[in-house]
Amino acid sequence: MARFDAAFDASGIEPTTAYELLPAGKYSAQIVESEMRVTRNGMGQFLWLMLDILDGPHRGRKIFDQLNLVNPNPTTVEIAQRTLSAICHATGKMQVSDSEELHLIPMTIQVTVKPPKNGYGESNAIRYMTPEQGTAAPQAVKKAQTAGDSAAAPAKMASAPWNKKG
Repeated sequence: MARFDAAFDASGIEPTTAYELLPAGKYSAQIVESEMRVTRNGMGQFLWLMLDILDGPHRGRKIFDQLNLVNPNPTTVEIAQRTLSAICHATGKMQVSDSEELHLIPMTIQVTVKPPKNGYGESNAIRYMTPEQGTAAPQAVKKAQTAGDSAAAPAKMASAPWNKKG
């Protein structure tokens, strides 16, 4: 049993709703949080990303991605590195030493809906698009880069430099 310090009144608080997938399509988005996390089996690490949708009817919605950058399977690592390269191209940041350097830079993403797999329901998948492929204005990307360049240099993780949260 868990007792609360004060009685909880749910009548004035909006309950959480079921998670809804983003419809397939192109979206303007930006990375707002990132963190290196250990895989469930403890044999690798993935870069976890939270992105915000920036405009349209889904503005403010979150979408998540993860890149298996440290994994015993070299093909898995190659796929993650290619995805990270796509993010770098989409943001215009070609050399980064910390995932936080990719935060708050508008980019265009292509969202698809993947069919159910392994007992889980449908899910979203993200493809990161270069400014030429997408619709993000290069001026917005340049402005965000300039603002982001003034941030202090973040700390590094020994096994992978993608350790920042938030």
